[in-house]
Amino acid sequence: MAFVNEDNLTELATARWATAQSPRLAQVMTALVRHVHAFAREVNLSEEEWQAAMDWLAATGRISDEKRHEFILASDVVGLSTLVVQMNNQFSASATPATVLGPFHIDGSPALSYGEDMSDGLPGTPLFITGRVTDLDGKPVPNALLDIWQADSDGYYEAQLSEIDEARLRSKYRTREDGTYCVRTIAPLGYSIPLDGPVGDLIGKTEISPFRPAHIHFLIDQPGYRKLITHLFQEGTDYLESDVVFGVKDALIVRFETKQPGTAPDGSQVDTPYLHATYDFVLEPTGDTATR
Repeated sequence: MAFVNEDNLTELATARWATAQSPRLAQVMTALVRHVHAFAREVNLSEEEWQAAMDWLAATGRISDEKRHEFILASDVVGLSTLVVQMNNQFSASATPATVLGPFHIDGSPALSYGEDMSDGLPGTPLFITGRVTDLDGKPVPNALLDIWQADSDGYYEAQLSEIDEARLRSKYRTREDGTYCVRTIAPLGYSIPLDGPVGDLIGKTEISPFRPAHIHFLIDQPGYRKLITHLFQEGTDYLESDVVFGVKDALIVRFETKQPGTAPDGSQVDTPYLHATYDFVLEPTGDTATR
């Protein structure tokens, strides 16, 4: 019988998890055991530190619910979310790059028509985003569904506001036959990630900036194309170089041009100055990942 000691424990635990019925589960769990044991040995983990880690994980679970995903936030701030995105979204050079989903996406957003106002009267500078959705060859993708969400002018998402029980600054638009789309909303604000939970408590013990640059989330999941989860970031906004979740990419930085009152991109009349951004999303066809 092999009794456990510090020298053989990793080998014994790895052998047990190698019995998983799924080969992939066996691969993942044996690697996890090896790396977790190696981490504990490298930092000479104390029992008190181990207990603090268990308490932190328990607290992260308690604060999470259907709107708040604290474990996703934890993954984001250590760069794991971005790493997984990078590894699993090796798009062609001309395709729009992917970035992190973030912890605040909510399913079931309402459908809006071309140019309809997603902000629904909320305070903020009006913003129109227009452009096309195309394939790698520039051909339009009609009826593509753009699932969009963002923070308000105070930097809060609907998921952070417990008193809100209806869709707020999130909606779904579809492209027209020529691949064009028009979103009306308000200008996003750079904001701090939530600091009132376990992740915020951990960030507070470092010199890490907790801020994200101003951005709007897009999810485009169209049959025949690879799912695209991405952001658009406002050019010149704060925190582009220190995004706490490592999500900024050059190709996703967009100019928000100031326009005077008058005819808006959707043909409506706007009686105050507004912002206009243009961006063409380029989708990767399913099964076609060769660099072009």
